[in-house]
Amino acid sequence: MNESSQKGPGESGLYNRIAVLRAEHGISRQQLADAMEVNYQTIGFLERGDYGPSLKLAFAIAAYFGLPVEAVFSTEPLKPLSEQVYGASQPAAKEKP
Repeated sequence: MNESSQKGPGESGLYNRIAVLRAEHGISRQQLADAMEVNYQTIGFLERGDYGPSLKLAFAIAAYFGLPVEAVFSTEPLKPLSEQVYGASQPAAKEKP
């Protein structure tokens, strides 16, 4: 999923990058759900924005990925993490001819 083309926040009013983080870490919804002690469907609802997590769950998910909660959840569309960490988009390295 391309973070820059996120759909609306869904019913919860929150954007999140859970699906991107799961993909980057190579974990399934079930694995994350097991770690959070929730049903795997809850992770799907969160990813789609159909459900807003409790504060406890939001902090637990952020801690699982080693990120601050505001890097995982937002009320505004999330920029790619690389852009947030490094500032403006970095130009791709040019190959030497």
